Amino acid sequence: MNPNNKFVITINRELGSGGRTVGRKLAEKLGVEYYDKALIKALQDRYGISVEQIEKIKGQEQGWWAEFKRKMTFSEEEYNLNQMGIESESVFRAEIEFLKGLAKEESCVIAGRSGFYIFRDHPNHLSIFIQASMPCRMARVAREQNMSKEEARMTIEKIDQMRENYIKEQTGLSRYDTRNYQLVLSMDELTEDAAVDVIMEYIRKMA
Repeated sequence: MNPNNKFVITINRELGSGGRTVGRKLAEKLGVEYYDKALIKALQDRYGISVEQIEKIKGQEQGWWAEFKRKMTFSEEEYNLNQMGIESESVFRAEIEFLKGLAKEESCVIAGRSGFYIFRDHPNHLSIFIQASMPCRMARVAREQNMSKEEARMTIEKIDQMRENYIKEQTGLSRYDTRNYQLVLSMDELTEDAAVDVIMEYIRKMA
């Protein structure tokens, strides 16, 4: 990936790994926008958006992407983890079109389950997977969601399975297959800032 040209960085992360924070900090460091699942869900919930509607809106207004970003200031915390569902194929297609539209307009960091697949043929793409051990993930989720560690474990296992099922259903691939990524980080021994430093050094050496 060459940071001097328009690029897209995708981050697939395990719940409780700190990957969302890493993505945001990385985007800040690079001076680009950060997008996650909440933005896509906000679009779908608010507009019931489809592939055809996305294309229509894009065709109506040249600066639609910038205007949409200005209005949409959602964060992932606004969505309860236990309310996550499996999207249909049509929603997946709409998500692909939307994310490709963003990446076409600007350099960005995108966190989401299918980013590695959507941008697999992008000419300037870095794909990252951020993971952590179960005890580390349980402690983080319990702390951030104000639940017991056992509740955290059950939540993690449920969402892990949902995300894996979704990826396999839509792409035929496993999100745990490291061949899908150029860089895999374990957060057990890293702070979020240290992880960003590792990624930045990797980008520097790739350039």
